[in-house]
Amino acid sequence: MTDPLRSTSGTSSGMDEMRLARIALTWLVEPGTRSVFRLVERFGPVGALRRLLAGEVADQKLRARVESRLVAGDPWEAANIAAEQTERVGARLVTPEDEEWPTRVQELNRLTLASADRRVDQETAPPLCLWVRGAWPLDEALHRSVAVVGSRAATPYGLHVATEIAFGLADRNWTVVSGGAFGIDAAAHRGALNAGGLTVAVLACGVDRPYPMGNTALFDRIADVGLLVSEWLPGAAPLRPRFLTRNRVIAAATIGTVLVEAAARSGATQTLRRALALRHPSMVLPGPVTSAMSVGAHELLREHPEARLVTGVPHILEEVGRIGADLAPPVRGPEQPRDMLDDESALILESVPRRGAFGPDALAAQAGLELRTALRKLSMLEQLGLVIRRDDGYVLAPAAARPSSGPAGQPVQNR
Repeated sequence: MTDPLRSTSGTSSGMDEMRLARIALTWLVEPGTRSVFRLVERFGPVGALRRLLAGEVADQKLRARVESRLVAGDPWEAANIAAEQTERVGARLVTPEDEEWPTRVQELNRLTLASADRRVDQETAPPLCLWVRGAWPLDEALHRSVAVVGSRAATPYGLHVATEIAFGLADRNWTVVSGGAFGIDAAAHRGALNAGGLTVAVLACGVDRPYPMGNTALFDRIADVGLLVSEWLPGAAPLRPRFLTRNRVIAAATIGTVLVEAAARSGATQTLRRALALRHPSMVLPGPVTSAMSVGAHELLREHPEARLVTGVPHILEEVGRIGADLAPPVRGPEQPRDMLDDESALILESVPRRGAFGPDALAAQAGLELRTALRKLSMLEQLGLVIRRDDGYVLAPAAARPSSGPAGQPVQNR
């Protein structure tokens, strides 16, 4: 039987011992395990692996997990097989020692959650390594990136908005990051691709194992022009807990996270909670209050005042962009000729009856202005097309006779 403490780094895989050790650790213990990450920080990948295999760790639960896993085989052998498979599927291994390592994910080392009862909320350490399919350098792809996440069972409203947001971000040279799932994730990826932009899918399984299968063509397209990323070895299955585990990477690797739609118990809300805990810009797009797919999103806004409500790309860019350079324009209706009127001109215009004609004298008296001032303002109103001069006095132009519209499109009553 193979001695699990013996390094087999000189095999046909061609990888050095340190990289193989990182793969072996990922095979041995699920990603995100804090005690393993601390061992690597202290002893390095090779030293940490050897201590785990020798049972030289204080954590009894960790020792038990390692012993159970060793029944499945030799970690060094598993690492060599994974290294060969990585090359065979056209992927590459990226580690913290590499130039393209996305340093932002190291912020997970300081991630603490208020209520961490579940293992997935406790084990939120940075990745030990990442598998990548695609030509872009990983750090470059994630340098200017925004996560767009949401429900799998998305509504047409959610799908439309996610596509529009992703298209707009990609069109402005921002990378769109999501999880490759049905619903909002897929809409975000497609929106970025349709804009000719860059998108990254962070998977909960091997980069060679498309899941869901219905998105296989989408994953192939992302691998061609963007990146597929995973913490798990090639061939790894998409186990349910792994979706929650990978969400921390989406939140940490990006500058900010946008939640488009989420039901009360949606896993997408967990991604935003991770971003909030990391103090990354965390944004929520509101939905209809009658929609069950917006309950989780709305509750996050209520629970976390630091989460920002956004309604489109300009709002998102204001949160994640450069200070002073990406401010969203103020929301205003279309400019009307009335908007340019001074107070005296507005008084004269309001004094013109909706029906019939008034002479200059009557209008001046109605507005409480001198006749000379009233004549000057009437001349300007005529040039703006707001009043018409007739033999019997001044009347409102047809367009000016219509009531103005308020912010919600409701008529504003003239006072």
